Amino acid sequence: MQRSKFAVGVVGGVSAVVALGGLGTYLFGGTESTTGLDGYSTASVGGHRALAADIVAIRTQSKYHPLPWVGDKLSSVSCPTGLKAVAGASITCTGRKSDGEVVRIPVRVTEADAQSVTWKFER
Repeated sequence: MQRSKFAVGVVGGVSAVVALGGLGTYLFGGTESTTGLDGYSTASVGGHRALAADIVAIRTQSKYHPLPWVGDKLSSVSCPTGLKAVAGASITCTGRKSDGEVVRIPVRVTEADAQSVTWKFER
């Protein structure tokens, strides 16, 4: 009887750890970001308000490899222009893996209003 209770406890404990790991990966591994448009983060691209290129690059680099088992570690992420605050607008940023390989990162606006831009990138 003791062995079966121990086995049930072990299985339950392992299941809880796996579930928490999955939840953590989901929460930290997201590729979507909402960024406010203020005096520090706003630029102009083609006459439209845009999220400044350096803000997009920094946020993308920090979220690209949030956990050791999610994404590749990148450095030197840069974006060619700001990201227009218009739903559907897109740019392609680039970064480098530790071995020097260049990685192209598509970035797209999913929602935008006068105060903020919600955007996501692809790993």
